[in-house]
Amino acid sequence: GGRTFVAGADITEFGKPPQPPGLNEVIAAIENGVPPLVEAREVVADFHAMIRARRAEPLASWIERASQSLVASLSNGVRRDEAAVRAAILSTWSNGQTEGQITRLKLVKRQMYGRGKIDLLQARLIGVQ
Repeated sequence: GGRTFVAGADITEFGKPPQPPGLNEVIAAIENGVPPLVEAREVVADFHAMIRARRAEPLASWIERASQSLVASLSNGVRRDEAAVRAAILSTWSNGQTEGQITRLKLVKRQMYGRGKIDLLQARLIGVQ
């Protein structure tokens, strides 16, 4: 038997199990294969940056850019209610506390499914606080 030569192969790789590609290699392969996905990620990142910085001035240009990308449905929704989105970006108020309490209530309710009625749920919630 002769040896098989594979151009570009590192001799130390032979005899070892194949290694799965790393996360960076997978991301690079996806981005190279689907360029519109890179644009969509950048558009979403720009929207996130607008919200974090509380800057609503670039919203109109963002809507135009987003409408030409894979997140066109998001831009359509923002366009339909642009005044509310602009107010949400600029407002210091948040409903995060309310949403957190609702999430907690739903969690307790799921945990108790089939075990009791409103009195037990009320006791669990008051006892949790």
